[in-house]
Amino acid sequence: MAKDKNKEPQKDKKPEAPEQEQTVKQEEEQTVKAEETQKTASEETELQKLQKEFEEHKQQHLRVLAEYDNFRKRSQNEKNAIYNNAVSDTIQAILPIADNIERALSQENASAEDMRKGVEMIENQIVACFEKLGITEMGQVGEPFDPNLHNAVAHIENTTLGENVIAAVYQKGYMLGDRVVRHAMVQVAN
Repeated sequence: MAKDKNKEPQKDKKPEAPEQEQTVKQEEEQTVKAEETQKTASEETELQKLQKEFEEHKQQHLRVLAEYDNFRKRSQNEKNAIYNNAVSDTIQAILPIADNIERALSQENASAEDMRKGVEMIENQIVACFEKLGITEMGQVGEPFDPNLHNAVAHIENTTLGENVIAAVYQKGYMLGDRVVRHAMVQVAN
C-alpha cells in the first residue's frame, strides 16, 4: 500500500500540472496581447504624428506655391506697367514732332525755302528728342568698321581711306545705351 500511496499523489499532481500550464499559457497570451496592443497603440500614435506632420508640410507647400504664383502675377503686372510707361514717355516725346509735320503739310502757299527750313527744324527737334530718350547715332564716315554695329552692304577700293573704314553711310544706325536699336547700313573701303 505504500506503493499505492506514492502513486496516488502523482495522479493528483498530473492534473495540477496541466492547470498550471494552462494558467501560464493564459498569462503569456495576455502578456503577448498586451504587448501587441501597446505596440499597435504606439504605431497608431506614430502614424497620427506622421500624418499631422505630412499635413503641415502639405499646407506649407501650398502656401509657398500660392506665394510664388502671386509673385509671378505681380512681376508680370509691374513689367507691363513699366513697358506701358516707357511707350507713353516715348510717344509724349514724339508727339510735338508729329504736330509740326502736320502743320508743315497744312501750309498751302509755302515756298520751297520755307518748307526746307521747316523740315530742318523738325530734324533738329528729332535729334533733341533722341537725346532726351538716350538714343545715340552711330556709323559715321571715317569710323572703323565694326560688324557688331554696322551692316556692310557695299565694298570699294580706295587708297585714300584706311583698311576696314566706313566710306559712305546709306542709313544711320542708332543705339540705346549699349543696345543696338538699328545697325548702320554702310559702304566699307578696302
